[in-house]
Amino acid sequence: MVSYFSTRGHKDSLSFEDVILSGVAPDKGLYLPDSITLENLTYLTQEDLSYEDFVKTIFIALDKASAPYVEGLSLYPGFDGPPEPKLIEVNDSTLVMELFHGPTKSFKDYALQPLGAIADKRLTELGERGLVIVATSGDTGSAAIEAVKDSKNIDIVVLHPANKVSEYQRKQMTSVIKDNVLNIAINGSYDDCQRIAKELLQENPFDRRIISLNSINWLRVMGQVAYYVWLTKQFTSPINVAIPSGNFGNAYSAWYGRSHGLPIQNILCSTNINDVLKRFIDSGILEPKETHPSVAPSMDIQIPSSLERLIYDLSGDASDFYKSFSENSKAELGKKSYKALKHIFSSFTFNDDEIKNKIKDLYSEFDIIFDPHTATSVCMALENKNNLVTVALSTASPEKFSNTISESIKNYEEVNIEGSEEFIELDLDLNLITVSIKKKFT
Repeated sequence: MVSYFSTRGHKDSLSFEDVILSGVAPDKGLYLPDSITLENLTYLTQEDLSYEDFVKTIFIALDKASAPYVEGLSLYPGFDGPPEPKLIEVNDSTLVMELFHGPTKSFKDYALQPLGAIADKRLTELGERGLVIVATSGDTGSAAIEAVKDSKNIDIVVLHPANKVSEYQRKQMTSVIKDNVLNIAINGSYDDCQRIAKELLQENPFDRRIISLNSINWLRVMGQVAYYVWLTKQFTSPINVAIPSGNFGNAYSAWYGRSHGLPIQNILCSTNINDVLKRFIDSGILEPKETHPSVAPSMDIQIPSSLERLIYDLSGDASDFYKSFSENSKAELGKKSYKALKHIFSSFTFNDDEIKNKIKDLYSEFDIIFDPHTATSVCMALENKNNLVTVALSTASPEKFSNTISESIKNYEEVNIEGSEEFIELDLDLNLITVSIKKKFT
């Protein structure tokens, strides 16, 4: 039986049923499983299975206790067509895995659709109504709303940084006007939104069950590991993956799959001007700087929360690292852990002008239009020279960032979401945010 424990050593563990609705652990750590049912994910096959049924086998492989929750459940109810990812060849050694064909046109749908459905089923079992608290740098918010907007068991609050997501991303969230949805624009950065969300999850001032759908929830990792298993099944030899990385959840899922047998050799993490991951991978030191808005807003993050699970895996404990981080606003990996990090991970940074130029150059050379985030991962993949195929993850549809792309590609038609919006804008005040949420959902 799999149990879930905190990366910072809290003595209590959770069952799968508990971890479905969990947020951060009492000691502020993240939950990890103490084992998996199958020792090696590469034993799984895809023969005669739809992608959805394949994903169900991954969930059950990771924890048999998930079987009652995924069997007989529609994991991708918001998808208009089959959810299987699409592989696009760029050249002989570089491919792109498109993960943006879900309801909100971003890769977040691949994990949040199953998580929303499973959370709803668990709440039905408990006879409870849950309150979801989500922070978003652009795509998580709309994907989370889409996953639970029709639930009879869930209310959702989404915190996004005011004026720091694309207009399309904002309207994807704020144009969903329903009684169980509250969008709040915070006058701050994504890291501020994430910090507020974590405080609300830990303190729970609402006298009801509150739930995280951010990547701190372990089921997000399970949903993302599934497409890495699927991806490696498309090749007969090991591959590299290149990932536009912000909160590190996608990259951690690749690492977790690799750690359990998937034939992934190197994990390349592209960043924008908020290059905290580049600096961490290069030095082993986590030291956030000021967050700056960019043309790739989903990577406008300086405190990548999902990094904590990697630090635990590398070090065997994350409590000392995050104690140092809390006290000094920086922390450093030990030499052995840093060596293991550098053996697998690499990173490169692209500023705004470089991203715009790369979008133009990639279109000119390959006749493919990439969004600003994907453009960075594709460029890293093309520049990688270790004689293995490298697959770049395409994390969002270009139309979500058509205002930026139109600056790089002549006559590219901007796509807009019409209709009214509903959201409130608040200062960075925990009490004010709490009162506003209570006012909406009482």
